[in-house]
Parts: sequence; structure tokens; C-alpha cells
Amino acid sequence: MTSRVRRTGLALAAAAACGLALPASAWAHAALLRTTPEASGTIPSSPARVTLTYDEAVAPKFAVVSVTNAAGRQEATASPAALPSDPDTIAVPVRHLPEGWYLVYWRVISADGHPVRGAFTFAVGPNPGPAPEFVIPSLSESATSPQLIVTRWLAFLGLMLAVGLFALRAVIARPGAAVNVAPLRALSKATAVAVVFALLAIPLYVLVATAEFAQRPVVDLTATVPVVRDSNLGRSFTDLEAVLALFAIAAWAVLWVDDGRRRHRSVAALLALTGALLAAAAATAVPGLAGHAAQTSPAALSLVLDWTHVTAAAIWLGGLLGVILLGARTPAAERVEMLGLVVPRFSNTALVCVLLVIASGVAASIIHLPTLSSLWGTSYGKAILVKVALLACALVAGGMNYARTVPRLAAARERGDRALAESGARLLRRNVGTEAVLVTATLLAAMVLSSLPPPAKALAEVGQASAHVGPGAVERVIHHGSYTLAVHVDPNRAAQPSTFTLRLTQNGKPVTGARVTLRFAMLDMEMGTQAYTLPERSPGTYVRTTPALVMVGHWGVSYQVEPQGAQPFTVIVVDHAEG
Repeated sequence: MTSRVRRTGLALAAAAACGLALPASAWAHAALLRTTPEASGTIPSSPARVTLTYDEAVAPKFAVVSVTNAAGRQEATASPAALPSDPDTIAVPVRHLPEGWYLVYWRVISADGHPVRGAFTFAVGPNPGPAPEFVIPSLSESATSPQLIVTRWLAFLGLMLAVGLFALRAVIARPGAAVNVAPLRALSKATAVAVVFALLAIPLYVLVATAEFAQRPVVDLTATVPVVRDSNLGRSFTDLEAVLALFAIAAWAVLWVDDGRRRHRSVAALLALTGALLAAAAATAVPGLAGHAAQTSPAALSLVLDWTHVTAAAIWLGGLLGVILLGARTPAAERVEMLGLVVPRFSNTALVCVLLVIASGVAASIIHLPTLSSLWGTSYGKAILVKVALLACALVAGGMNYARTVPRLAAARERGDRALAESGARLLRRNVGTEAVLVTATLLAAMVLSSLPPPAKALAEVGQASAHVGPGAVERVIHHGSYTLAVHVDPNRAAQPSTFTLRLTQNGKPVTGARVTLRFAMLDMEMGTQAYTLPERSPGTYVRTTPALVMVGHWGVSYQVEPQGAQPFTVIVVDHAEG
């Protein structure tokens, strides 16, 4: 077999390897839909088990379900397990429960890696007595721990540098081989280093994330490694490791069959390049499947925007580092010609990438943010503002480079002016170095952003809210046309039964026989909506006791009123519940 045939075969294999099928699914934050026993309900005798049904399958190995009595004694006898007939339901067996009240505390990991906690109570009758004051664990948790953010940043930094350096070496800077092929070999080595770095950083991030999911030390490898692929995030990022390894093979094939000295690529080189670019595109697409993009409707558009954002940023960031390296490794006698040839090509490419980063970022923000005010009124929105501020600074540095450095290098190349070339090279190092640091910092802000849950779509209704109440017991009078609503909530604490009372009058007279429905929407993250009917206890007074506030945070509570023979209306109250 000839060398040319071997190279062509290798290129074909690399291209075929890039047809790796990627997992395609969509998910949202795990929302508790129903429980057995029913939350805040009373059952006549002890249940054999407690079951919790969510709106998505949750990994039982990362789930915590605690059942305790009023004295704090643990009544669960085993770890949670999914029901064979229903993967969305997990169950824990319990001891024989005597008459009294019991607290169920739960913690699960959503498919996108965000932890969700909640709690509810139930009673075993027939005479359980009043509900006691349970000691409830913290219901607040996030995926923004420093170790998670830093390791995620390292994983993305390695991935983006690998893709960007390869794009610079194989496509943008290839004509520079006619000047001197040695600096391009330095770019090839830098690409290899970035790939190896990413291949090490990705499993580190997965181990840290899995350890936090399992609430175990990251050094406890015997506990974390076996369950790495039990979470959607773990499966997606281990798939990313495989795709990145395929990219490494395809990139090596490109650099082996094409050193750039030939003016036109051979068929083998074109095939290898196609395979490598497809593998790079697949690698930058995988993270979106384990993040916000896949859980946001429309999922297809969100995934395309996420892929565009990551790919364009990768070419920009990797190219910046590559240009610095190219200038440093090119001999002084050839630096003018090399930089004068490569820098304008990269600057034009970087300009397109910047426009794509801005456009995809703006479009994704419009999809993720339900209201303009959530841009400064939520943690997710504030993280976007920080990212935008850093990106704006990077754009200023890039603009200076585009407006001053590129023309200076072009003029030096045209005139053969050595002094002007050295001045341009120094300016290039300073501006590009500053730009690279700012883009890297922007990437870190993006990691914080991706670790925060996007605000709930229910925030779009908050603009119509008639009152903001809580924390603590609520006493508020709201006027709606000729109606007066006296709203009372006590004790208004998360995971504890609260009594919701609505006294409804019209022109001072009680409104009887109305249908009153209470709807609860979590505003801090996307979850399912709960609805309860308030029965009329006395003329114009509607009351229900329920632990609907299952999490600490802000809730949109809608009082939907349907008076007999009159037009129905809705009053929205934003309630802040603490644990």
C-alpha cells in the first residue's frame, strides 16, 4: 500500500469517525408533581413506603429522601430507588409509622446539573393532632460552588483553545507556511497541548460535579467514578471526552497529510480537514446538551444558538493565543511578512466571530429572560451583565487591534520597514494579549452564568403583580375594581403547611359561592405549577392549608376568582418564602 493510499484511508477514517451520534434530549428543572402520602394530608394507617413523582427521571443514586418524625428520628429504612414501572418516581421504604406527623425532605439533581430541594409533611391518623414545628434542613442550594465553576471553566478553556488553535493552524494561518513552516509547527504543538489539557480537565470537572451530586469528597474515587454516567451531565461530558478524542485523531491526520507548503490541498488533506472540522463542531455542540440550551424551548433554536456562541468564541480565543505564539516563534527577519499575511486574515475572521458571539448571545438572552427587568432583577441576569461588560472591554481591545495594528503591519510589509514592523509587533502583542485575557475572563463569567438556573417564565406575569409580600406571615388588602381581597398567609414558610385565607368582598359585602383557585409558580427557576381550590369556610371567606411553598425563594401566587354570574379575574401576589 502506497503512502498516499494510506494517508487517504486515514483521512477517510477520520471523517467517518466524526459521524458519531450525539445524544439528543431536552429537560427542565426537576419539579415535584405528586407524592404518596399526599403532601399535608392525613392517612389512616402507616404507609409501606413514601413515593415522589417528578416531571422528569431523576438519578436515584444522587437523590436524598429523608422521612423523620417530630423528634427527628429517621424512619426511612433504605436509599431511594426508582420504581421499575415509572422512572419518574422514586420511593423509600419506611418503618411502621405510629400516629403523628412526619417530615419528608428531598434533594434531587436535575438533568442539567442543578440541585433542587424541597420538603413536605403528612400525618398518620386518625388523631395525629396539630402539626409540630419541624426542624427543616436548608432548602437553598445552587451549582455555583467555586470548585464547580473553576473546573468547568478549565474544561471549556481547554476545549475552546484546542478548537481555536486548530482553526488558526489548519485554515487561517496555512498560507504562512510559504514564509516559514516552523512557526506553524509551533501552532500544531500548541494545539496538541490544548487537546491534552482539555482531555484532562473534562474528567476532572465531571468528577467534581459527580462528587457534589453524591455529596461525597472528590477524592473518594471509589464512590464517585462508578456513578459518573448516572447523571445526564456526567453522560454528556464523558461523551464530550470521546468526541474530543476523535477530534484529536482527525486533527492529527490533517497536520500529518498537510504541512501547508503545497498551495492547494490534496484530496486526502481535504477529507482529513472535513473530518476534523466536523469533529470540532460536534465537540462544541455537546456541552449545550447538558446545559440550559437543551431545556429551553424552542430547544432546536437554543441548541443552535449555543453551538454558534461557543464555536465562534473558541475560534476567537484560540486564534488570539495562536497569533501571539506565531509572532513569538517567527524569526525577526520573517516576522513582518508572516504577521502581515496572517494577522489581517485572522482579524477578518475574528470580526465575524465577534458578531456571531454578540448576535447568538443576544438571541439566547431573549429566549432565556422572560422580562427585561429580570436582566437586573435576577442572579442570572446580573451574570449576563457582568459577561457583557467584560465582552465590551474585549471588543475595545480588539477594535484597537483592528484599527491600528493591522494597518501598521500591512504598511510595514508593503514598505519593508523593519522599525515599523517591530512597532506593529509590539502593539500586536500588547493589544492581543489584553484581548485574550479579557476573553478568558468573559469565559469565566459565562461559567458562572451556566451554573445559575435561568429565571422562570412565570416572571413574565410579575409585572401584573398587585403586591409583593413576605418573608413571614402575610396580611395584605388588595383592591381590584369593586372587589376587595384581604389576603392572609400564616406562617408563610417553605416546606411547612401554610394557611392561605382570602376574604372576598364587593362594595363591602361578602362574595359567596365563588370558585377560588390558588396557583403557585416558582419564580427563581423553571418548575411545574401547582394549583389548589380554596373551599368557602364562611360567607366570603375561602381557606386552605397546604405546603405548596416547597422551596425557599420567590413564588408567584395567583388568586383566580370566579364569582357567580360575574366576570372572573386574577390577582397575582409575589411571595418571598424562607425556610
